[in-house]
Amino acid sequence: MANKKISAGVVHNLPNDLRKAFVFDAVALAAWENLTPLARNEWICWVTFPKKEETKKEHVVRLISEIKKGKRRPCCWVGCIHRVDKPISPSVQGILSRRKK
Repeated sequence: MANKKISAGVVHNLPNDLRKAFVFDAVALAAWENLTPLARNEWICWVTFPKKEETKKEHVVRLISEIKKGKRRPCCWVGCIHRVDKPISPSVQGILSRRKK
């Protein structure tokens, strides 16, 4: 199963730590493959966004847990700011500008 293709997002590739988590959890992998590419993209962005490696690991654990419970998108997430196929919404721009201050 280590060589099995696991779907990524529309902008983000699947990080290795997340790939490894799915290889060892068939239920989480099935839930992941049931998500839309945009939903997978938001989860990947949410996992890779933190700067601290410890926080990224915590996000991987939480992602696995939450998609197994049926959650389709990360909670309280402004969304992926890396997509170039659509402009950032005014509400997200406001959130991002407050973060920079």
